[in-house]
Amino acid sequence: MPWKYPHAMILAAGRGERLRPLTDHLPKPLIKIGGRRLIEHHLVALAQAGVDQVVINLDHLGNMIESHIGDGKRYGLSVAYSHEPEGALDTGGGIRQALRLMTTDPFVVLNGDIWTDLQLDSLPEGIDGQGHLLLVDNPAHNPAGDFHLFGQKVLNQPVGNSVSLTFSGIGIYRHSLFNNSPRGRFPLVDLLRHAADANQLSGQHFPGKWIDVGTVDRLAEARRLAIGQNNSR
Repeated sequence: MPWKYPHAMILAAGRGERLRPLTDHLPKPLIKIGGRRLIEHHLVALAQAGVDQVVINLDHLGNMIESHIGDGKRYGLSVAYSHEPEGALDTGGGIRQALRLMTTDPFVVLNGDIWTDLQLDSLPEGIDGQGHLLLVDNPAHNPAGDFHLFGQKVLNQPVGNSVSLTFSGIGIYRHSLFNNSPRGRFPLVDLLRHAADANQLSGQHFPGKWIDVGTVDRLAEARRLAIGQNNSR
């Protein structure tokens, strides 16, 4: 049975400043972890979940990503590219520009600089509001978290026995989330906070392996976890 989200997007336009000088000559999504490029982990997971079409946004060294991934056929996917102006459009602006390439509603978005053992088909069959976030335990570099989860509702402020968690960079969004968004560069979190205040944002807690590969130390940790995962198979 086809997956309920046949279209997905991978955010891959970032500069990767904290991983310099490595990212001066190699875009972060092409860094190898566990025998695969970081972005390839996402492509394989999306294909396994039943995604047909993937959009990848590009800026910094984007030609290297496009050259490596191509049309996506070797991953069992059809891949299109959203080229952004120099300096990129940030997460929100990048998705907004790429909406014209995604005809399904809602659709899945993954940050291109995370590593996880999540099975994507564990995401919900559908969403009631404008968005749904996968949230993880707060890592050492983000101890206060990003949002609060109260049941399946994502909130900006604590309520009752709500839990503080970190946004994983994986979400499901409706096109309508971007209806009143500005043109140009802006962060996705601005829209998510507005949706949370409007009671239009749901979420789930993922207790598995997840790393934001933003620094040299976290890259090393992701590689260690990936080796452990391969050895356990």
